[in-house]
Amino acid sequence: MQYDFDEVVDRSGNHAAKYDERLKKFGTEDVIPLWIADMDFRTAQPIIDALKARADEGIWGYTARPESYFQAICGWQQRRNGWTIDPALMSWSLGVVQSLSVLVELFTPKGGAVLIQTPVYSEFYDVTEAWSRRVVENPFVERDGKWTVDWADFERKLDEVDMFLLCSPHNPLGIVWTPEELRRMAELCIAHGVQLVSDEIHSDLIFHGKKHTPVAKLSPEIAAHVVTCISGTKTFNLAGLQASAVVFPDRRMKKEFEAFWRRMDIHRNNAFSLIAMETAFNEGEEWLEQLLPYLSDNFDFIRDYCAAHIPRIKPSVPDATYLVWLDCRALNMSNAELRDFMIQKAKLGLNEGWSFGRQLSGFMRLNAACPRSVLEQALHQLEAAVNAL
Repeated sequence: MQYDFDEVVDRSGNHAAKYDERLKKFGTEDVIPLWIADMDFRTAQPIIDALKARADEGIWGYTARPESYFQAICGWQQRRNGWTIDPALMSWSLGVVQSLSVLVELFTPKGGAVLIQTPVYSEFYDVTEAWSRRVVENPFVERDGKWTVDWADFERKLDEVDMFLLCSPHNPLGIVWTPEELRRMAELCIAHGVQLVSDEIHSDLIFHGKKHTPVAKLSPEIAAHVVTCISGTKTFNLAGLQASAVVFPDRRMKKEFEAFWRRMDIHRNNAFSLIAMETAFNEGEEWLEQLLPYLSDNFDFIRDYCAAHIPRIKPSVPDATYLVWLDCRALNMSNAELRDFMIQKAKLGLNEGWSFGRQLSGFMRLNAACPRSVLEQALHQLEAAVNAL
């Protein structure tokens, strides 16, 4: 079927965090919300149909998880990424962030340290500090809008830490790591005795001819040292259903992980996430193949519009995710001033760049997964606000 991503869906008043938490997040509801990472698009029709059929039963009791659930995930990874996963090494979890949090608690020592590459998804700070572990930053090097790894600093910092949280593909910079870069990171972690955990939740949202490489696919030796977190929630816009999978290198780590959740009696999908995930991985490919070019065109629109009308704002067009990193340093504002400018003058609800790297100043993150008309209005407002300075 043909999907209409230009359709504007009114999500306000329906408990959508992106809309109904505007007052809490920005102090006003009078902003176009382009912040939290979900999409303003209806998901694939087979998923909607499957959930309607499940709802019509009218009984949503304790839900069993069949083997077909993990087989659907394995089949998807094999088709999309050429990655063969042993289902016996896979566990279910509520979400990737929750998985990262538990992995930090279980597989780093009390008072230990975790390495992250900044700017990066702010929850990498949160899941580390929540367990009183120390965050060690390996800041990317930025030259003319291109961000790269500081390899000397990366290797030096590995001597200080117990775990490395890798964001692959990268949020918010939209970097698709090459096999060579991933191999170098993984081999350095192995050499320094550091546990590598790879967050690959954005791995299906890839553009510009790039290809995602699962770290665990690189070699058997590397696979024996990496834990991989995956989910269909970003791919198919299902974050509210809360489900993910974790692929372990051995049964010991899997057993410890599952025991953690059993202590809280958390070990089942809810009745709807089970159906949604299995259907997504088995029947959602057509929707995704139509979504990707629409998102890519949105990136091009942002790049071209800023170049022509707002040259002081420099967007970094991503090769992955649907998140655009905006370089606003030419506005010469502090982080607090930039936040107020976006909210009060441009009337946009964006993510502040400093939350992704506490040493950063002058950046914002914009969620481009919305109908083009919404994006056009947002950039018109931003243009008017910059011109009024």
